[in-house]
Amino acid sequence: MKKKIHPKYELTTIRCACGAEYRMRSTRPDQRLEICAGCHPYFTGKQKLVDTAGRVEKFKRRYAKFAETPPE
Repeated sequence: MKKKIHPKYELTTIRCACGAEYRMRSTRPDQRLEICAGCHPYFTGKQKLVDTAGRVEKFKRRYAKFAETPPE
């Protein structure tokens, strides 16, 4: 390998929005994440439903009539 062309690979801290911190090695200095394995719904089993401008209620109203009618 050529010398002095590769980036530094050093210990760094990766921080999540939930407050979790991970110590890893990386070529980038301190990093920030929005979501990690500690707060991701797939790993925690908890689903967070983000309702933007009433879309969930609009969906439920639209398809409520199908749930009320019995199948023929």
